[in-house]
Amino acid sequence: MMRAWILPILLVLCGSAVATGMLSKGSPGTAAALLLAFLALAGVNSPLIFPRSLGALEAQRRSAGDGRPVVFWRPGCKYCIRLRIRLGRSARHLHWVNIWRDPAGAAAVRAANDGNETVPTVVVAGQPHTNPHPEWVREQLSPSA
Repeated sequence: MMRAWILPILLVLCGSAVATGMLSKGSPGTAAALLLAFLALAGVNSPLIFPRSLGALEAQRRSAGDGRPVVFWRPGCKYCIRLRIRLGRSARHLHWVNIWRDPAGAAAVRAANDGNETVPTVVVAGQPHTNPHPEWVREQLSPSA
């Protein structure tokens, strides 16, 4: 779990150091703007922007029951972030599996991607799709979602 927070923590620390340097040079406006930019980057790269993750087995069980896709992701992945942001509120209707927290999820992704942990991998009706377009993923949701 800690490794998911390494990049956000580094971004906050770097932003704080840069902002402190700008403050010491007498530029409080620039310091505040840079600190906000680093905080925004940290937030986007943190696990906080993703819906609560399930285990792979639980996600697959729920998907079999409701037909919703399963998204395998990991924190810090720019393609996962792109998918999450582009899906907007629709993202909460998917089943999300953090492969860094779930060994079964990581194994499922490796099985679908020739041994590589390439994410996002979206499983729809048992078929894996690696890094699909967000609009395509949205289309896979049921009309009630």
